[in-house]
Amino acid sequence: MHLTPYLLQIIHVNLTSTEPMLMKQGQELTFTYAVNWLPTSTPFSQRFERYLDYNFFEHKIHWFSIFNSFMMVMFLTGLVAIILMRTLRRDYARYAKEDGDLENLERDLNEETGWKLVHGDVFRPPQHRMLLAASVGTGIQLCLLGLFVILLTIMGTFYEERGTILTAFIVCYALTSFVGGYVSGGLYARMEGKGWIQAMVLTATLLPGVVFGITFILNTIAIVYGSLAAVPFGYIVIVLLLWAFLSFPLCIVGTIVGRNWNSVPNHPCRVKRIPSPIPVKQWYLSPLAIAAAGGLLPFGSIFIEMYFIFTSFWNYKVYYVYGFMLLVFLILLIVTACVTIVGTYFLLNAENYHWQWTSFGMAASTALYVFLYSVHYFVFKTHMTGFFQTCFYFGYTAIFCVGLALMCGALGFWAASAFIRTIYRNVKCD
Repeated sequence: MHLTPYLLQIIHVNLTSTEPMLMKQGQELTFTYAVNWLPTSTPFSQRFERYLDYNFFEHKIHWFSIFNSFMMVMFLTGLVAIILMRTLRRDYARYAKEDGDLENLERDLNEETGWKLVHGDVFRPPQHRMLLAASVGTGIQLCLLGLFVILLTIMGTFYEERGTILTAFIVCYALTSFVGGYVSGGLYARMEGKGWIQAMVLTATLLPGVVFGITFILNTIAIVYGSLAAVPFGYIVIVLLLWAFLSFPLCIVGTIVGRNWNSVPNHPCRVKRIPSPIPVKQWYLSPLAIAAAGGLLPFGSIFIEMYFIFTSFWNYKVYYVYGFMLLVFLILLIVTACVTIVGTYFLLNAENYHWQWTSFGMAASTALYVFLYSVHYFVFKTHMTGFFQTCFYFGYTAIFCVGLALMCGALGFWAASAFIRTIYRNVKCD
């Protein structure tokens, strides 16, 4: 046994065995050990660096993936700018006519096609508005939560202590519950929802309910197998108390503030009494097809980083390049917003005004591709077998994908809503 101290603090222990003996049944064995103290100049604060795999995490492919994602952001941003310039320029040219030019104005209105025809329906409240409001509120909360945790990890060294990042995640989630309630309460009120109490409870329990349900199942399996992976009952009680006395009250306050301060619809166009019929279009312009295709580019922007994250989580490598994660996180947000704007534009051009759930689904489908990738990683990159390991792998992956779907979906909905308000604010809808 070799102990390496620095100022009376042990920073490294190296265990080696020598002179192996052949074991026989009934034989008595004598165990001996020797200790060698080897001084070192490595400070105690840098004791973890020997476990960091620089060649793996700082490989050229990691830098190339960042560059590739950045180029994707530039392309999508340019595409969105072109769409905005094209639509707004046509709108200004068509509607900025003199009042005396009635003949030309009537001819233009008769030739009007695409997204302008649905101005009387585009702000119509969607179906299942309560679930949508709760999902958007929780997703925006997760966006801030992810940003806070990554920044805290960059400023500190959370990876050195086991469970520190998870603790920071739980505490930050409770503290940001006000944001989720505020966004959900205001959005539900703007969509003319009446059951605001039920919406508030759904917002406060949506993600915790999913996490608790999956964790309860995994914990039961771990207890049956007698595994140390089972979460102690005391920890579960602490998390429940934190949710009941901090997260839930903050969500209530946020909902009340959102309903009273952020509940005015202020739509650029009036909503018609009778919904307009939606024409039959090609299959690739259907909301389901657009939503399924919307997650491809966001997934492509985080594909390489997913490999490093999965490897660090399941192959026991210490993930420490949180600067990379911050860049990928910001790129994911930008790509998701741009893709959702483009998809919403195509949907409205097909004269389909059911954009709310479609925009949410376009962005949330990123999590579907991440889950499919996790299946590939499980089959070809890990050596896990048996019911116990399979349940834990896909259980924790499902929790991650649900959170990712809510976060991306909320951001996509927010981007689509801002885009729609921009283009309809600059045309005469009456």
